[in-house]
Amino acid sequence: MTALFGPTDAIDRAHALREAGAAGVFTFEGPHDVFAPLTLASTVGGLQLMTNVAIAFPRNPIHLAHQAIDHQLLSEGRFTLGLGTQIRTQIEKRFGADFDRPVARMTELVAALRAIFQTWSTGERLDFRGEFYRHTLMTPTFTPRANPYGPPPIYVGALGPRLTRATAEIADGLLVMPFGSRRYLEEATLPAVREGPGRKLDEFAVVPEIIVSVLGDDNPDHAAARRLLAFYGSTPAYRPVLEVHGWGDLQPDLHALSKQGRWQEMGTLIDDEVLHTIAACGTPAEVAAHIRDRVAGVSDRICLYQPGPIEIEALARIVDELKG
Repeated sequence: MTALFGPTDAIDRAHALREAGAAGVFTFEGPHDVFAPLTLASTVGGLQLMTNVAIAFPRNPIHLAHQAIDHQLLSEGRFTLGLGTQIRTQIEKRFGADFDRPVARMTELVAALRAIFQTWSTGERLDFRGEFYRHTLMTPTFTPRANPYGPPPIYVGALGPRLTRATAEIADGLLVMPFGSRRYLEEATLPAVREGPGRKLDEFAVVPEIIVSVLGDDNPDHAAARRLLAFYGSTPAYRPVLEVHGWGDLQPDLHALSKQGRWQEMGTLIDDEVLHTIAACGTPAEVAAHIRDRVAGVSDRICLYQPGPIEIEALARIVDELKG
């Protein structure tokens, strides 16, 4: 799967990505609404659709449930609801929402969604009473029409061990954050998944997202990828990924520059070793080789995160290399 970047060209790009061999498209919570491009892309047959991710806490479970069911209907059962927590600063200062106890809040939100889906599927009374969410009324007027595809699967994006363990318990799949590496996946992520009560890896989807930067005349030094890694690396939540490789001291340096608004300068701190460990960079063949090594034995599904739109021809070559 690979990204749609906004609503204005979503249909045309979805068609082009399907022709290039992509199995599906996803959206992220960036400069545009996370659902609108998928609404448009649902008209393109055969593509899987996923939010990767919709930020959960500013949204009410009823709103999320309606959006999820509508996209499940529009796509004829090809939609996955991917949810994420974001970080405290973004939730409290950008969205103006609460962030306290994020693992418990996400756990309860997923349970609320399942209760709502159950009511819509069976007609039984809605009676969900939690610490963060309370839903006790659902009348026929507000119940979606019959849905032959069932509720969509719910995936959760997680990085730290507590949320990863909780995701393995409550969700249908884990969206592995793009700021990562094979080593972090093996030493931190997968052990936490295995600790999820009663959950085996063959019963649970693990979907890595990998930052991709294709070498070209307009991208000779992967500057956009370096800036993206610097943005992620400036966040304390991502320091464990750096520490696995002995680069923990890079995080406070990046954080200090971010506090000063020196965003362009931050990318210069991402050297080639960091770049090529965390991101798949180079020719299409080199990108595909990195991806195969990153996910071998873990997943046959991946999401390609592009700092900027990759040329369709280059993307098609990556897909061909991966299939080959």
